[in-house]
Formats: sequence, structure tokens, C-alpha cells
Amino acid sequence: MTTQATILVVDDEVRSLETIQRILEDDFDVKTASTISEAEQILQREWVQIIVCDQRMPEMTGVEFLKRVREQWPDLIRMIISGYTDSEDIISAVNEAGIYQYITKPWHPDHLIITLNNAARMFELQRQNEALSVELKKTPGQLEQSMNRKSIELRENYQCDDGMVRTPDSCMNAVCTKIRRIAPYHVSVLLSGESGTGKELAARALHYNSLRWNKPFIAENCGALPDELLESELFGYKRGAFTGAVEDRVGLFERANGGTVFLDEIGDVSPAFQVKLLRVLQEGEIRPLGSGRTRQVDVRIVAATNKDLEAEVHAGRFREDLYYRLATVSLDLPPLREHPEDIPLLANTLLQDAINDLGKQVQGFSAEALACMQSYHWPGNVRELQNEVHCMLVMGNEDMLGAELLTPRILRSLSPDGLSCEEDIDTPLGSLKDRVESLESSILRETLIRHRWNKSSAARELGLSRVGLRSKLERYGLEKVEQLNTGAQDAYR
Repeated sequence: MTTQATILVVDDEVRSLETIQRILEDDFDVKTASTISEAEQILQREWVQIIVCDQRMPEMTGVEFLKRVREQWPDLIRMIISGYTDSEDIISAVNEAGIYQYITKPWHPDHLIITLNNAARMFELQRQNEALSVELKKTPGQLEQSMNRKSIELRENYQCDDGMVRTPDSCMNAVCTKIRRIAPYHVSVLLSGESGTGKELAARALHYNSLRWNKPFIAENCGALPDELLESELFGYKRGAFTGAVEDRVGLFERANGGTVFLDEIGDVSPAFQVKLLRVLQEGEIRPLGSGRTRQVDVRIVAATNKDLEAEVHAGRFREDLYYRLATVSLDLPPLREHPEDIPLLANTLLQDAINDLGKQVQGFSAEALACMQSYHWPGNVRELQNEVHCMLVMGNEDMLGAELLTPRILRSLSPDGLSCEEDIDTPLGSLKDRVESLESSILRETLIRHRWNKSSAARELGLSRVGLRSKLERYGLEKVEQLNTGAQDAYR
């Protein structure tokens, strides 16, 4: 149960007191006083959070009384209720007595209740703020130690495996070795690779393995913003620099001073903005929008792109001098299809993250599901794999996530030998008969996996007899695939 806030209502008119008490008693613990002396006695013996006082009292004005209340009980939320709207009274109430609200008569019951609920909430927030302030004063050393400990844990995570999940024989090991070799030096790094290959993870690994590890790491997607907005985000602006700039704003470069700025999709910025970015790299200074002065910043730039920037330079779409400033060292991150050995470990890691996010528990993937994942070419790389894992977890209703939960595009892309048949269909090589048979084999396998190798169900969906289906399975060697999958499932269990 929530304790009701205690409100003291002070008014020399008895009917007014009774009316207010009747309206408020369901929501608050209401105390009433018809005189100033009676109100002071209540304040001395009761724990009151809010006081509502009429402005016209016989002994003194409500403002004068609440001024005294402010001196003795400064935490109380003070409110004036009056039928007079003299501006001098209102100004005096606010300045001298620290009035939270000036309520004029006639007032509406609902409005009065809302106002008092807000006042009660404000009182509670004040108490919480005071408690936090006391704790902060008592334990600054503990807070600092806690922050340092978390920073060290974060750094150790990236030092241990660079934040990139991989197997001991992964081709990603060479990339991670280069990251650790480059990280300590203050040089710009250009990361290239397809979308979803982990370029931001690589940038964070560069930061947390550098001497700047305890300074800010700030990321910005340059392709998502127009020039004007991107410039204001990175460089900041002064009040009045443009419509809507109602206050000064510090840009990301200043906020990251001493640390690292990660500029994603750098290949998408316009030629005009490239000139402004070049100055930051050459001179180490920025100029906020609307300011006549430059400011020095010390940041390390790590840029990333899924484009071929050298080709963009040759085409005249990207400045050559900026390219060489950004690409002091270049790193290319391979797509997921080039290191399929990492897929089972990646999938299980992503599954554990999804379990933590969604709160749904499963034991893991079936062996067949992992085999299908390894055989797929993953054009969307790790990001596509992550979405697939989330979808399987949401749709699954058993302890093990089976291959039937994979989306049809993944299952249809697999041929009996585990290769992607999409590539076979797209290639100009091969006779029509061979290419049609490859497609038919893929459809058969995808249907069987979705039906958990139940031939009757698969035959009904495909419009085949059971004998006809068995004949096709023998023709394409899918009977052997079924036996292998069954054996793998039994071994897994």
C-alpha cells in the first residue's frame, strides 16, 4: 500500500474547510486549521508534506504565515488559495514564501486534486534527491572505485577477445591480431567490409586496447544524417546559429576529447562535408556552428565504410587527401560466409544474448539447425544471423531450436551437399536440366526440414505421392541426408 500524503488546509471559513476536506479525504490524509496558531500546533506534532493556506486570514496574510513556515519547515510544499488575483500578492507569494502554486477561487475539484498530487510527487522527489545527495557525499570514493572497476571490466572484455566471437582457427584471428598491434598508436584507422561484419566492434576493440581506453568512445552514423545535422552533431553549435538552436550544444568531437570518435558509413558524406572533416584531421580543431572561434580537440578517428573508397576516389566522389588521412591503416573485415567455422559459436552467443533480452529459456540449437546455418551464405552477415536467432527463439516452442524454425529463404538455399544452390541457379554455367534439378532438390530438402522429415506431410504439401517423394529422395541423395541428420540429432542428445 502507498501511504497517503498529509495535507494541512488553513482557512478561517469553516464551510470552505469542510468542502476541501470532503473533496480531498479519499486521496489524502487531510488536517484542517481555522487559525494560524492552530496550524502551527499541527505542524509541530504532525509530519505534513503539503500546506494549503488561504491568503486572507485574521491574524496575518497567508503569504506572511507561509514565509514563517518556510523558515521552520523548509521542506514543506507551500500553496496559497485565494479569491483575489492581485499581481502584487502573487509576486510576493512566489518571492518571499517560495510558493509552489497560487490557486485562485473558484477552483475546480479535479484541478485541485491534480495539483495536490503533483505537489505530493514533488515532495517525494525532493526527499529522494536529498537521500541521494547524502549518499554521494558519503561515498565518493566507492563510486569512483565502482566506475573504475566497470571501465576495467569493459576493457578486459575487449582485450580478452576483442569483443569478437570466433573459434581458435578462425580467419578473424588475423584481423584481431592487427587490431591489437595498431591499437596503442595514435593513427587513424579505416575499417572496410560489408554491412553487419562487425566494424563497430572492431572500432571499440581499437579504443579499449589503446591508451585512450578510459576516455569516451562515441559513434556516429554519417550516412543517416544530412550535412547540416551531421555538422551540428559532430561540431556543436551556438545559440541562435539556426532556427531551433535555443541553447549552446557541445558536439561529439568535444564530448569525446581525449578518446575515440567512430564515424560509420564515412563513404556517404558529401564533398562539402569532407572538406570540414579534413580540417579536423589536419589541424585537430573544430568550429561550432554560429561561432567565430575554433576549439582544439584531441580525438582518434576510426572510420568505417562498406564501399570501395579507393574506387570512390578514382571516380571523384571522395577526396583523395581525406582518404589518405583516414586510411593511415586500413583493415578489411571478412564477410561471415568466409569464416563459417565461427557460425555455431556466434549463433550460440547470440542466442544467449537473446535469452537474456527476451526472458525465454531454451537449451540451444539442434545439430541440423547449426549445420543449415553453416551452409547458408548470410548476405546480411552477423546482423542477419542475429535476426534469425531472435526469430527462432520467439517462434520455437520446444527446448531445442530445430532447423524447421529457420526462414524458408535459408532452407531453400541449401542443396544436399550443403552448398548454396542460389549460387548454382544464378551462375551461367550448367545445363537447364542440371539447374532445374538443383532447384528441385533444394525445394524438397527445405520442405522436409520444415516438416521435420515427415514424408507424408511433405508429400501432401508438394502434391506428390509417398512413393513419388521417396523416388525423388533417392534420386537426389536426400535419404542419406536424412540418415545423417537423424544420427547427428541422436549424438547431440
